[in-house]
Amino acid sequence: MTPEQTLEWEAANRLRAAAAAFAAAALTILGSALIGIGLRGLPKAEDRILTVVDTLRLTAAGRTIPPGRLAIQADWLGHHATLPILGAMLFGLGTIALFLPLAYLFRATLARRPQLQQIALVLAAVGAVAFGIGRTLAEIGRYLGAQDFSSSADRSNSAAADALGGTGVTVGQVLGQVGMLALGFAFVLIALNAMRVGLLTRFLGILGVIVGITFVLPLDQYGILRTFWLGALGLLILGQWPRGAPKAWATGEAEPWPTQQQLREQREAARAGAEAAEPPAPRPPQPAAGPAKAAPRRRKRKRRS
Repeated sequence: MTPEQTLEWEAANRLRAAAAAFAAAALTILGSALIGIGLRGLPKAEDRILTVVDTLRLTAAGRTIPPGRLAIQADWLGHHATLPILGAMLFGLGTIALFLPLAYLFRATLARRPQLQQIALVLAAVGAVAFGIGRTLAEIGRYLGAQDFSSSADRSNSAAADALGGTGVTVGQVLGQVGMLALGFAFVLIALNAMRVGLLTRFLGILGVIVGITFVLPLDQYGILRTFWLGALGLLILGQWPRGAPKAWATGEAEPWPTQQQLREQREAARAGAEAAEPPAPRPPQPAAGPAKAAPRRRKRKRRS
């Protein structure tokens, strides 16, 4: 593919890729916010008593107060599952949607770096779908199980554990783990190679690698770093980056960032050129030299006879 064909393809798909990046970022952060709001009143792990409102509600309904921590949490989740379920669905959709901007960045990088392997695109597709569906399935299964527990006769902790860890939850967790690993490796491969060919700034390239690591290590469970990176990528694709898009987006060819050694050499060359261009400083005027004075003649002394 020639640079002209590369630029033509990128221009034809730019708006769709940027829109998908913004949509993925918005859905991810909105889903996380709804989950956080919905679980704001969840009894903590060390709490072994119900709130006053829940106690009055259970007593008025003629039901037995749950005896243990897990049963308390399951009963609470069963009556507050609407927002978390909606948030889990939006978060899953945002995860699936991020495949489009990743695929666009992969295609643009591949045109400038043919050594990039197709496995990165496969991992991105498998990871986005598996993680999005797996996490959504596990979360919804947990909340629906909590609803079943809140209306059941068995109020024991073992019954709560069974309700919160059903088959759907287990399948979703396994699928989500596979998707997280695949998506993490895809982020690292694509972001690193895109930075090498000059499509991503050093900041966005390194941040993309960090986002990939957070899929493997649970350091960004709410997707805040991922949301920021996707929003920045959308701006970069549209050419709206504050300092201007990198040169590689305009040439259709790889424009590697200079190394530290090259930057030092450029600075030294610029400094030497500036010094050579400066005119020499004028010398201060010297006083004019007068006529040379004859040395004084020594008078001979007369000898006395």
